[in-house]
Amino acid sequence: MGCRFLVTGGAGFIGSAVVRHLIDNSAHEVAVLDKLTYAGNLDNLACVRWNERYRFAQADICNARDVRNIVESFRPDVLMHLAAESHVDRSIDGPGEFIQTNVVGTFTLLQAALSFWRTLKGEERERFRFHHVSTDEVFGSLGAEGLFTEETPYSPNSPYSASKASSDHFVRAWYHTYGLPVVLSNCSNNYGPYHFPEKLIPLVTLNALEGKPVPVYGDGSNVRDWLYVEDHARALQLIAERGVIGESYNVGGHNERANIDVAQKICALVDEFAPDPQGSRERLITFVGDRPGHDLRYAIDASKIERELGWRPQETFETGLRKTVAWFLENRAWWQRIRSGVYRGERLGVVA
Repeated sequence: MGCRFLVTGGAGFIGSAVVRHLIDNSAHEVAVLDKLTYAGNLDNLACVRWNERYRFAQADICNARDVRNIVESFRPDVLMHLAAESHVDRSIDGPGEFIQTNVVGTFTLLQAALSFWRTLKGEERERFRFHHVSTDEVFGSLGAEGLFTEETPYSPNSPYSASKASSDHFVRAWYHTYGLPVVLSNCSNNYGPYHFPEKLIPLVTLNALEGKPVPVYGDGSNVRDWLYVEDHARALQLIAERGVIGESYNVGGHNERANIDVAQKICALVDEFAPDPQGSRERLITFVGDRPGHDLRYAIDASKIERELGWRPQETFETGLRKTVAWFLENRAWWQRIRSGVYRGERLGVVA
């Protein structure tokens, strides 16, 4: 039997992957609530647009009246909250938007969810979940050893991670204070199809393809744990359906890679798929001034979700990266519309 999922930010990168996964692999009804800012793109949902179990509402999560009306009319069993300003560099340039969307917006959703949940009775009340999706960046920076667990103390270092840490705390407070049934998840760096081209993997892919400089921060030694977005979508469905109320789950890909290694692998794949007569794209790699406060290393211990919910990533970094680069080369119309308008690949996050 299908449930009703309301997915905020469902036209974004991770959100649209969740929506496509739910429509293709379940009987659930799915409603998307998205403001359609620069990173929200209805092209991401084109393949499900005409499905009878899908619907879309354009709204700002900070608008309490609109949020309340959408929640009350759709009557979700799961409110999965993915809407967020998410790029560290943009948070350095303009932290106010991050506080507004990630903190005030989450508060607005929590209030609407709490009011709705209090009206429910019986099985509907038992079934309801508020699933808050967050990031590993709230834990701060790791040294050369160790992994983030669900018990790692929060230590955010950027305006983005601070805003997400704040939203995580609000969600837990609404559970402990008001009894709102919540589950939380914190993920490592996602990558895959439909990734907005300001992020590392699509930016390197497209710049390499176009023969432009491939920017790498500092000396390229910063390490991230990479998670294929479709693996993440599977995990989010499991957490929403089977996660224990009040618990959080770390979701990681077991794929730690230094940024320079990622850039080199992408250049090699672009060379393979679209050879350049001038030689290897690795010649385009250009080291640029490091991001202010750049965390050295993130790495997630995903043993809890593996042990309790049976989730494991299906893609290795090598198989996922190959699929990702191939997708970008095969879907030029999607990213060319973005690069011709909202985002052209310029450097963001530079402190004067």
